[in-house]
Formats: sequence, C-alpha cells, structure tokens
Amino acid sequence: MITTLGDTGLSVTRIGLGLAALGRPGYINLGHAEDLLGHTDVESMERGAHEVLDAAYEGGVRYFDAARSYGRAEAFLASWLSERGFGPDDVTVGSKWGYTYTADWRVDADVHEVKDLSEATLERQLTESQELLGNHLRLYQIHSATLDSGVLDDAAVMEELAQLRANGMRIGFTTSGARQAETIERALEVGGFDAVQSTWNVLERSAGPALEAAHREGLGVIIKEALANGRLAGRGDVPELAVAAQLAGSTPDALALSAVLAQPWVDVVLSGATTVAELESNLVARSLEPGGDALDLLGAIGEDPETYWHKRSELPWN
Repeated sequence: MITTLGDTGLSVTRIGLGLAALGRPGYINLGHAEDLLGHTDVESMERGAHEVLDAAYEGGVRYFDAARSYGRAEAFLASWLSERGFGPDDVTVGSKWGYTYTADWRVDADVHEVKDLSEATLERQLTESQELLGNHLRLYQIHSATLDSGVLDDAAVMEELAQLRANGMRIGFTTSGARQAETIERALEVGGFDAVQSTWNVLERSAGPALEAAHREGLGVIIKEALANGRLAGRGDVPELAVAAQLAGSTPDALALSAVLAQPWVDVVLSGATTVAELESNLVARSLEPGGDALDLLGAIGEDPETYWHKRSELPWN
C-alpha cells in the first residue's frame, strides 16, 4: 500500500527496506554470518543485495534506506536502480550522513565505522551520496543525532541542511540510545526537519510519545531496528515472543513488525532483511492481525532503555 511520509509529499510503503546488512560483510544482526553463507566478496554481496531488492520491489516495497557507512550499500542500490531502469518517481530513496565506514570489508576490524557530524563530513558525504544516487536521493538524514553530539545546535550544519531543504531535498534525522525521546524533542524545538527515524520495538518503546508528537507536527516517522538486531527474529532471547507468535499463527519477526505497524503514528517500518526468505517473512506483517492473547503477551514484553541499549552495545559484529 502506497502512503505518504508525513507532510513530505514523498510516496512510501508501510514496510521499507533498510540496507545496513546488505552492503557490508560485517554487521550486528544476530546470525548475519550464517545468512551470508560465506559469500562475502563484493560481487557476491552485490548479487545478494540485488536479489533482496528485486524481491522487495516485487513484494510492493517502494522505500529504500541506505547510509554512507553501510559499506557499499549506496553503490549496490545505485547499480540496481540503473539496471532495472527505475526513475526517481518509481521508488523513494533515503540515505544518511555522519558515519564513515572504516572496516575495509573486514569482519574482524577493530573499528567498523567512525562518527563525525561536522559540516565537513556533511559536505563530503553529500557529494558522495549524490554521485551514486543522483536525483533518486530524496531524503537525507543526520545519522544518529544525539544530544551529546551537539549536531542539532551546530549553526553551520543546520544552515547547510536548510539550504538543501530550500532546494527541494527532504531533511531528516535518526536517533539512537537511551535518550532518543529527548533528542526528538530538541529537534522539534530547533525545527527544519521533515522526517525522523528512530528505534522502536516491543522491547524498547521509550521514544513512542516523542515520535507521536513528531507525527502530529507533520514529520514522517520511520522505524528502524524493529526486530532489535535479530533479538526479535526468532534468534534472540525473548521466549515470550515465540509463544505470542504461536498464538498468532505467525513467526516472531512478522508479529514484532506488526506491533510496529499497529502504531498510528508510524509511516514506515524498515525490514533489515539479508535474504529473500527473511524479507518474505517480514512482509507477512502487513496482513497479520494478532488476537487478544498474543497482544497481551506482546504488551508484557519490554526492557528499560538503559538495559536495552547496553545489550545492543554488546552484540557481536556477525
């Protein structure tokens, strides 16, 4: 189903595809190595990314979300768009700036990405993203804006983003960490944003009220990490979800995604699938209507933000 991303005018679908796990051999999704089956050379990963992108498009997905730090994700997306002959009106593409990929295609790298939300990084990475994605790029987002980073109060950065926005680019920001809600509230005070992308799932719901407020102000709301980096995909440590999925006659991933789609302030939830099978299972969430018993179990699942983000920080790459 095609919908609109807040007041941006951009056409999106309720489920989008995030490319974090498709553009690099190392990632923090549980089971990522098993999903790749050892096919981690660039050519194999590009073919695998194209297969998932094809399945997503055929399954009705029209929003695709990348970042400069996702290895070669933007390049893989760009080659897919070119090979399939898609124009800017056929799909909606978002990307992000602020992290630089440093793993050099190694899974065992000491540092996989480096964060720098300076004006210099914005200018460099915007050029890199536009060279790859051209006029397909419609939404450009600060990657992991936090209060500690100071990016929302960086006059030079905010002026650069305002100029981009005046020229027709939609501007967004993503959040992470236990203080997501405070970051969203500050961004709403600062203004100048068209969309927000945050973590919200049945384990970590703390950003919900702030995201609802953003929705009321017309920002598009995109949800990432709806499966908690695999913890809610049947590979994690949440047995209550497995029971709820059995009651719903579904799989844990589809049920967890359906819980996000049930929030009236959500425009898009991202699938982070690495394989076609994972994507197809994720897409079942669009038609899932869990009963009361399953919903009661889901409602009882949750962690305080500090616990959730501490566990996330300890997840291994691959």
